[in-house]
Order: sequence, then C-alpha cells, then structure tokens
Amino acid sequence: MTEQVEQNWLEGILDILKEAVEGGTPGQGTAFLDGTGADGSGNHGLLATLEALSAEQASRDVNGSTIAGHAAHTAFHMEVIVRWERDGDRGPFDWKGSFQPAQVSGEEWQAVRARVRRAYEELVAFARTRADLPANGDATGGLTGGVAHVAYHLGAIRQMVKAVEGAA
Repeated sequence: MTEQVEQNWLEGILDILKEAVEGGTPGQGTAFLDGTGADGSGNHGLLATLEALSAEQASRDVNGSTIAGHAAHTAFHMEVIVRWERDGDRGPFDWKGSFQPAQVSGEEWQAVRARVRRAYEELVAFARTRADLPANGDATGGLTGGVAHVAYHLGAIRQMVKAVEGAA
C-alpha cells in the first residue's frame, strides 16, 4: 500500500488556480478543464486562450464587452486580492474601469496579456508566503474567490472566442 502524502491546504487551491490560468498538465487528468494533450496541444487555460487571439479579435465587441476588457479585469481582480490580503488595501476599487482597455492595438494586447501573467504570478508568490500559516477565512476566502473569478472569466472569454472566431 502506498502512503498518501497530505497536501497543504494552500497547494490544493493553487492547483485549481494553475489549471484555470496555465491549463492542464500535459497528458494528465484535469479538475475542470478539457485535458491538455501529452504534446501540449489543447491547452484551454486563460493564458493559452489569450495568446491564441489577435488584438483585433480581443477588441471585437461581443454583446457589449470585449475579450481584452475581460482579460484586463481578471488581472485587476488578482492584483486586488494581493493588495487586500498583503497590504490591507480595502479600496475603493474602480471595478467598472477595470474592464479597460476594451479595444487594444497589438502592443496594448501584448501588455494586457503580460499583465494577466504578472498578476497571476504575483498572486501565487504571495499566496505561497502563507503556506505555513493555518487556513483562515481571509486566506481561503480570498484565494477561492480568486479561483472562482478567474474560472468565471475564462468561461466567458472562451464563449466570446467562439463568437469572434465565427465572425472572422
């Protein structure tokens, strides 16, 4: 019988966030996304989804919003989690403005995608500083809320991709 190693509470949450942002581990099962092929194909995480789109596609209006806007907002939310948990910053936060820029040039689209990656990396790095602390409502609530938020916007973006690819 193999001994099962208990996973730290934080790593369980970060595993799901990683899947939402980075996609599944190639060739392995996933918690909620379509599996990523052993060769890396079929990655449906947020970063891969955004990388596959042009600035023009990301800027196309789909029912009053754009993929660029959703991506900027998702980055903003991850940034706010860190500011809230690490710095005690309780706002006010410009949630409406966080969906800007809605239309992007090629250079701006590259910057939005880099911001998403940076916000994710900073959130993970900050969260890992809490790994040795007991789980509490602030930490688990902030992180699980972040996972849910990223997953929600990933789903919205993936639906919007169908619309922008169909219009091409």
